[in-house]
Amino acid sequence: MKTPVFEEFDPASDCDCPGCAHWRRVNPYSPAWGSSRFGGHPAARRTLVVATAAAATLGAGHAVPALAAPQAPARPGIPAGDEPDTPQGGKAPLHGPGGRPAQPAATVATPATTRAEIIRRAREWVAAQVPYSMSAYWSDGYRQDCSGFVSMAWQLPGNEWTGTLAQYGTRISKEELQPGDILLFHNPADPRKGSHVVIFGGWTDYTHTYYLAYEQTRPTARRQATPYAYWSHTDRYVPYRYKGLVAGSGTETSGQQPAVAEGAGAVGSAAAYPGPSFFGPGADNPYVTQLGRLLVARGGARFYVSGPGPRWSEADRRATQAFQQAQGWSGARADGLPGPQTWRLLTTGQGRDIAPAAPPRATGVAGPPSPRAPAFPGRGLFRPGAQNTYVTQLGRQLVKKGFGRYYTQGPGPRWGEADRRAVEAFQRAQGWRGGAADGYPGPETWRRLFA
Repeated sequence: MKTPVFEEFDPASDCDCPGCAHWRRVNPYSPAWGSSRFGGHPAARRTLVVATAAAATLGAGHAVPALAAPQAPARPGIPAGDEPDTPQGGKAPLHGPGGRPAQPAATVATPATTRAEIIRRAREWVAAQVPYSMSAYWSDGYRQDCSGFVSMAWQLPGNEWTGTLAQYGTRISKEELQPGDILLFHNPADPRKGSHVVIFGGWTDYTHTYYLAYEQTRPTARRQATPYAYWSHTDRYVPYRYKGLVAGSGTETSGQQPAVAEGAGAVGSAAAYPGPSFFGPGADNPYVTQLGRLLVARGGARFYVSGPGPRWSEADRRATQAFQQAQGWSGARADGLPGPQTWRLLTTGQGRDIAPAAPPRATGVAGPPSPRAPAFPGRGLFRPGAQNTYVTQLGRQLVKKGFGRYYTQGPGPRWGEADRRAVEAFQRAQGWRGGAADGYPGPETWRRLFA
């Protein structure tokens, strides 16, 4: 099929607000029912539509996710507003200063990149709050819609659309998904209706029902926990992996440098560092398991009650930090997140092992065991309309931690705005911003709150 052409016009009949729907029923043949003299909705005056060679009318195909609550997945308590309305532009070259198209590439190319670089570029647009547009181009030359966002993150030579992105990737399974891969839905019958693409940022929990999605949507680029595969048309989203993906070392965020001489043990061949995006809250991949086993072999077994496993945990962070401190590092250099230097020392058997735990001082009285955080019950229990004992438990812990100023009464079992604002305040106190501080507790928020 041909690449669609997008046009703008002003169809009053496209508005689905209650006022416009009422006037359509009262006087369906009047050309002015949606005009201002009948109180027509102003949102209907600037509607983006797509025309294709195969379709001559609007209304065919699937409904736009943000407007189609009945088609949303049956997930109690999930706000429908989390689904974006994402019309997209067509295939186009990169755009330079002043909106002038750059010289298009002669052939299809897949420039080499790493997972860490893909996630880093996606985060830049999220941090810059790049506004959504299917016709505007950001300063880097990429179109500000969902497919332009992926073209930018994959560093493609031009602006692709959902109908062409698949040629740059290899289809994979859900179990193979890793940060930097994409979930793609292209609706060939009517690309504007439902077509969308997001970047996979990692699983949020061991159930693999939610993941961190980086996406370009209205009003701006965002990073948000999203049900797998996506809010609407979930059975049509297909995972793809970029063909130009290579193994490489990402940027070390902790600024680690060895402060002690390397150990005299046997030196092996260092495995390639997969990148910082594979480690930290929400990470779930084989590299986390490999890291844990290496740490156990270097004296970190006492930090693990079970495992190690593929899901990042506080045990992984504490064991990594203990290994870093054993090298003489401190402060930001011993943050518990493995960088290239930490990874090299572990995979080659170099550096100092983790020191054994100091024996407890004899006091004659055995102290109580350290409390452990209760298991996270799941995100679906903390949404508008939710009512359960976990909401009460959450609220009471927030009050205990000093975040109870939003409660005029309670806390109680019914989720409310006071709960959301208290959770958001706690998340911001952790230094989180944007989608990471949305006021809805996830596994890491829960762990820190009850730790």
